[in-house]
Amino acid sequence: MSGLLESRNDAIRINNPNRADIAITTHGSNWYWAVCAVMAVSTLVFAGLSFTRRRPHRIFHYITASITMVAAIAYFTMASDLGETGIRPQYIRSNPKVSGALREIFYVRYIDWVITTPLLLMDLLLTAGLPWPTILYTILIDEIMIVTGLVGALVTSTYKWGYFTFGCVALIWVAWTVTWTARKHANHLGADVSRVYLICGIWTIFLWFLYPIAWGLSEGGNVIAPDSEAVFYGVLDIMAKPVFGALLLWGHRNIDPARLGLHVRDYDDDPVIASAAHAAPRHGEKVNNGTTVGTDGTTPVV
Repeated sequence: MSGLLESRNDAIRINNPNRADIAITTHGSNWYWAVCAVMAVSTLVFAGLSFTRRRPHRIFHYITASITMVAAIAYFTMASDLGETGIRPQYIRSNPKVSGALREIFYVRYIDWVITTPLLLMDLLLTAGLPWPTILYTILIDEIMIVTGLVGALVTSTYKWGYFTFGCVALIWVAWTVTWTARKHANHLGADVSRVYLICGIWTIFLWFLYPIAWGLSEGGNVIAPDSEAVFYGVLDIMAKPVFGALLLWGHRNIDPARLGLHVRDYDDDPVIASAAHAAPRHGEKVNNGTTVGTDGTTPVV
């Protein structure tokens, strides 16, 4: 069976005949195809589940399906041995699996992350009802984390570890927002919201702290072979995207997005009725971002 699969997978030979010395084999390509299939099927499932909800209630389905859709394209590219470049490793190892002049670095992986990790954070932070300024700032820090990881992977000197440090600091900042600031907001929205946020938030941050380990063993330290790198990142991405998405959407099954401050009007809704339904709360009454309505009936800007 293994020989049959290898004979059918000619992606490496067709797309990348002049490749790096330290690169994925057909086994790695086969694994990437498998992860691509998981991401594609998850996209169809998440998008299909959106039709079980009213259009104004589909925001989390759309975000979650977008995450796995982008990941499916990225894994299609890596399975095809495209979206990569050869970089001279800082550490030359004696192990034949990681010895050579150039190591294959998949920059398309970081293009995936620079799109999907902000979407993952939006899934989480919108669930917590976090104010938009805080969400946008957290996404900016997340982008710094991903970009510094990419730059570090492409640097051949010891300076790569400086970028690695920048990325880790950004990760700690994001983790603080998710585990502390946003959690306090979620706790004010009800036990069901708090529960789904706690489960998905802890799951995400636990997995995200494993990514620097994978980076250090592969792009950073040239310790493990690219096939092992593929398995490490692939398992993490499956856990952090399809599994995360399933947990999140299951938790949201009985939660009205309006409770989170997400008021989406459908095209056939009466604007006047919709505005009345989402009128400002009375004086002294808390709104979803944890602030309190002022004496003039307005909500303070955050």
